[in-house]
Amino acid sequence: MSTSMPDIANHTTAQTEGTLDWVGMSNIEMPIMLASKGESSRMVSAYVDALVNLNDPQAKGIHMSRLYLLLDELSTSNELNYQSLVALLDGFISSHQDLSDNAKVVFNFDYHLRRKSLISGKQGWKAYPITITGRLDKGKLMVELAIDVRYSSTCPCSAALARQLIQKSFRDSFSADSGVDLDAIHEWLGTTEGIVATPHSQRSVAEIKVKLNAASTEFPITELVDLIEDALQTPVQAAVKREDEQEFARLNGQNLMFCEDAARRLQHAMNLAPEYDDFWLKINHLESLHAHDAVSVTTKGVSGGYQP
Repeated sequence: MSTSMPDIANHTTAQTEGTLDWVGMSNIEMPIMLASKGESSRMVSAYVDALVNLNDPQAKGIHMSRLYLLLDELSTSNELNYQSLVALLDGFISSHQDLSDNAKVVFNFDYHLRRKSLISGKQGWKAYPITITGRLDKGKLMVELAIDVRYSSTCPCSAALARQLIQKSFRDSFSADSGVDLDAIHEWLGTTEGIVATPHSQRSVAEIKVKLNAASTEFPITELVDLIEDALQTPVQAAVKREDEQEFARLNGQNLMFCEDAARRLQHAMNLAPEYDDFWLKINHLESLHAHDAVSVTTKGVSGGYQP
């Protein structure tokens, strides 16, 4: 009795001939040891897409198990860094000789960082959604790091309107001929009659994609988070005491931002970072006044690079 098993992918032609741009697997659940610049290597729970093209119009299909086993080897015997990502893509293509000359892999995961509070020195965890994409297209390599960073944005228009109402309330409460009583004014400023209106703020999200250059070894996740949060000045907080909340209110008041302001701040900061060959960013202000969101998109403006 024969023990050989049929291999349909190798011995059967396609029902309908045609080349395919991408074939593979998506949402593979897999632990990955990640090397991040300035951080100890750590395990992340990733969802992975593994894909190659299919150039042979008559081939029945690719060998998906080969892609999975290469990923499994990375998961169990290696760590994900720039070099191992390139080697993985090379393996995808070399395991599909005469079938494929393009390969792509996408890792999606949350990366947790300890972040210090503004004043009290308390620390807490913040999770940053990360996507790492590698693509090898006929020998041309592209490695991309994408991250979402949440922050608070306070509307400059509503701040001006609130100040106007506070001025009116002050004029109504203190007549010109009543004299200046600093203690009375000080006490009045601490009441709801004094601060009669406040500007509206909203949780906001900066979506950033960068193309890493070949000088990279580990992924600069913390470095990129710090660049973004330092530019915006009002990142959402983890552990918060009252003094931290007060400082957060001050930072919001001193960093009033339309979505255009936030985009230009980040654009300027990203242009000063030489380790990124290209960048794309989208600012999302999740409006508290309106039922819609305010957005702004920009790129580095590299010829043949990201498009808005």
